[in-house]
Amino acid sequence: LGDPTARYAGRLSLDPRVHIDPIGTLLLPLLLFFGSAGSFMFAYAKPVPFNPNNLRDQRWGPVYVALAGPLTNFLIAFVIGLFVRFLPASTFSDLLSLIVLANVLLGVFNCVPIPPLDGSKLLFAFLPNSMENVKIMLERFGFVLVLIFVFYFSHLISPVVEYFMNLFTGGMGLY
Repeated sequence: LGDPTARYAGRLSLDPRVHIDPIGTLLLPLLLFFGSAGSFMFAYAKPVPFNPNNLRDQRWGPVYVALAGPLTNFLIAFVIGLFVRFLPASTFSDLLSLIVLANVLLGVFNCVPIPPLDGSKLLFAFLPNSMENVKIMLERFGFVLVLIFVFYFSHLISPVVEYFMNLFTGGMGLY
C-alpha cells in the first residue's frame, strides 16, 4: 500500500520478540492468570506501526489497513472452524471452538465503528470532509464511547457472533 513504516521499525518479522508489548504480552496475561485463579488469560502484541500519510491511496488506504485485523480474525476463525466442524466432539475440539469464538469476537468487535476500533476507519472514509469536526470529536471521546458500548450495548453483537460461529463451525461450536 506504499507505507514502509513497519519495515523501518523492524516489524516485518516472524520473530515473536519484536512484537512483544511489555504490558499486553507480559503483564496483562500474568495479572489475568493469577487474578482469575488460572481460568482466564488474554494477551496482545504491539500494534504494527503505519503512517497514513505514506499510503498511496489516502482515502481508502487506512480502511484497507484497518480491515486487515478483523479479516485476519475471520480467516483464523474459518480455518480453525473447519477442524471443529469435522473433528469428533472432544476436549480438543472444545478448545478449538474457544479459539474460533475468541477470533470471531475480536473480528466483530473491531468492526464496531467507534474510534479507536478498526470499524471507525471505514466510517470515516464515508464521512464527507464537512464532517471533520464529528470525526475529531469521536476520536477524542472514542475510548469512553467504547466503554459505554461494552457495558451497555455489547449484547447487540451477540447475534452477529452467533451467526459467524455457526457459519464457521457448522453449529458444532460451543456458542
